[in-house]
Amino acid sequence: MGNDLLEDFFLISAHRDRFRTARKKYERRGWVVETIEDHGEVEEVFCPVVEGTHAFVLEDNILTGNCHGCGQGGDAIKFLMDAEHLSFIESVERLAGKAGIQLRYDTDSGGPPAPRPQTGQRQRLLAAHVAAVDFYRDQLGSPDARKAREFLAERGFGRDAAEKYGCGFAPDSWDALSKHLLRKGFSAEELTAAGISKPARSGSLIDRFRRRLLWPIRDLSGDVIGFGARKLFEDDDGPKYLNTPETPIYKKSHVLYGIDHAKREIAKRGRAVIVEGYTDVMACHEAGEPTAVATCGTAFGVDHIQVLRRLLMDSDSFTGEIIYTFDGDAAGQKAALRAFEEDQRFVGRTFIAVSPDNMDPCELRLARGDLAVRDMIAAREPLVDFALRQTIARFDLDTVEGRVEAMRRAAPLVAKLKDREKRPEYTRKLAGDLGMDLEPVQRAVNNAQRGDSGPAPQRGSRPADSPQRLVEREALKLALQEPVLAGPMFDALGPENYGDAVLQAVREALTQAGGASSATSGAVWIEKVRDACVDFAGQALVGELAVEPLRVDGAADPRYVQITLARLQAGALTTRIRDLKSKVQRLNPVAHKDQYLALAGELFSLEQQARALREQAAGGL
Repeated sequence: MGNDLLEDFFLISAHRDRFRTARKKYERRGWVVETIEDHGEVEEVFCPVVEGTHAFVLEDNILTGNCHGCGQGGDAIKFLMDAEHLSFIESVERLAGKAGIQLRYDTDSGGPPAPRPQTGQRQRLLAAHVAAVDFYRDQLGSPDARKAREFLAERGFGRDAAEKYGCGFAPDSWDALSKHLLRKGFSAEELTAAGISKPARSGSLIDRFRRRLLWPIRDLSGDVIGFGARKLFEDDDGPKYLNTPETPIYKKSHVLYGIDHAKREIAKRGRAVIVEGYTDVMACHEAGEPTAVATCGTAFGVDHIQVLRRLLMDSDSFTGEIIYTFDGDAAGQKAALRAFEEDQRFVGRTFIAVSPDNMDPCELRLARGDLAVRDMIAAREPLVDFALRQTIARFDLDTVEGRVEAMRRAAPLVAKLKDREKRPEYTRKLAGDLGMDLEPVQRAVNNAQRGDSGPAPQRGSRPADSPQRLVEREALKLALQEPVLAGPMFDALGPENYGDAVLQAVREALTQAGGASSATSGAVWIEKVRDACVDFAGQALVGELAVEPLRVDGAADPRYVQITLARLQAGALTTRIRDLKSKVQRLNPVAHKDQYLALAGELFSLEQQARALREQAAGGL
């Protein structure tokens, strides 16, 4: 049902002849209009011929309506609330304004009702904006506006699009609009309060916008409350975009450009696309994504979220989608990370859509067509995934220090997730992306939830009772207690196979002492290794490992040594494979094809080696 029928409906109480006017209008459109009399009650029925059924009924006697298509019904106020997504108060105020009724509001003190001071002023300011829109729109067709028309055409927007979005042009004059509106009966105080004009130093009134392309900015109810103006000429020393200042009716933190066009589709589709500029909104809508909106001269914030939550019915029982679109450059990535901070205010899911080659939606549509814009939005990814990837990308994950620092920065993002059930899964994902064990990452996330950064983890440390840690200790015990048996097999596996820093120090000391193949068991050999160890904790560990029983029933034999060292090497390979997988996941296979294929080949080879070692180690400790 269109806005015209809506207007016919809510003005019925003020104009008794509206039925006759509506009948003619809708008959011209090919609708069936019937009058039904039942026991003296008169109903006017409007329905499109193609539907073949009475769709909407206006009941003159009780001033209510019913839709036989969707089953909704109610009075004019409820109708407007549902159709325009307005609150009760907004609906009443809008109907009163249309019908010329002065509203009176009850005071908190219990005194007599009094007129609301701002009601009359708001209507005057809105009327001034309507007149300004007409003025600017007419100017867009003038010879002086050629630059503005070229700007739109270069971005793929013709006359129809300019008219649809109300584009206009502020002429090369200091006071053309101000004089025009003064002649229409608006006062200088009203034009200044509306932000349309401003006082000059001389005391006269001048236009706020000059030599610029303009877009009217509308609120949720469709009223024009301000303008956005784009610089066109190089000798214009003003900012690239200039918006209406804060006024009694224009609050930039509450305004979303394009919301009047997008609100129905946002509610219908259960999603909203947030773009960065006026032409981006136009491009998305023209490309078939009519849920796009943009902020007006400010970052996307809490008040904008409240507007969208109302349209999306964002609650515990229903969740929608918020899709941010940002350029892929540094500024766009920074904006996306800021958006993640506000993400937790939505119950619904939040995503990000990044266009290829750092193009905004308008540029993408111009370069690759409407389908490319829709594909970009369809290829959205969860905002938390993007935020984590951008955070850890700043660090060198090939180093221990880089991985640990990346973990510290990324863990708070996981801890902030509003959906607690997702935190364990994203913790595992973060561990995989970093190439780290799950336990330290989980600890970092838990600390972030408590607001405690916790002690810095030791370099390369692993839990003392982890399976791989036990294998590493067992290998060192064999070299210390049974050097003749361990011999060359042990010496062939260097310190890189040990994941713990202290164990690495002991392994280095074994090499400095001449290696297991050159030693015989006994106190002399243990003392020689201890003296070669430069790490104090390592020196103490040498004495501990020298007397700790081996994890084998009976005496150790060559097969036990072979199994232990196979497990040692398999564990080290597993760590290497995990690091390599993390690096492969962070690579774009299209942009870095050669590097991606090389790493994938190396990964395949390592996995084959690890499989062979696991088979060799069958039998267990």
